[in-house]
Amino acid sequence: MDERTKDVLRILLAIFIPPLGVFFQVGLGMHFWINLLLTLLGYVPGIVHAVWVIIKFK
Repeated sequence: MDERTKDVLRILLAIFIPPLGVFFQVGLGMHFWINLLLTLLGYVPGIVHAVWVIIKFK
């Protein structure tokens, strides 16, 4: 699979389970915990952050 396909799959995963999409992109780092908190506080902020992390950290 090429990198673009992996990014699309991660974004689709991030729409349904945002912390999991972030985990597959950056691991158990600071962004994962921020995303988990955002997802618990509001589902949409978690999605937005997850997509941002996936796009930014290639």
